[in-house]
Amino acid sequence: MKQITAIIKPFKLEEVREALGDVGVSGLTVTEVKGFGRQKGHTELYRGAEYVVDFLPKVKVEVVIKDEDVERCIEAIVKAAKTGKIGDGKIFVTSVEQVVRIRTGETNEAAV
Repeated sequence: MKQITAIIKPFKLEEVREALGDVGVSGLTVTEVKGFGRQKGHTELYRGAEYVVDFLPKVKVEVVIKDEDVERCIEAIVKAAKTGKIGDGKIFVTSVEQVVRIRTGETNEAAV
């Protein structure tokens, strides 16, 4: 099994959720996060004072899937999240050793 973690722009969340649903992903976890990469921060004006916003709002989407579904999920996320502008985000794929569904005790792929 693999865990896909995608850091995306917040306004792209609904499109990504729908795209993942279309490729068979039945559950996901979403977290509001802040960060920066090459996009860096930017300067804003607030009540007449200028200040630097170092961390930009992003959304982290996490799904755990079967190994054979990885490429389909990555393609769906990229297609839904891409704007072509800096700051579109990143996708990370990591191995998952074990999953346990607390309610039923099911393990691994049966628990996903």
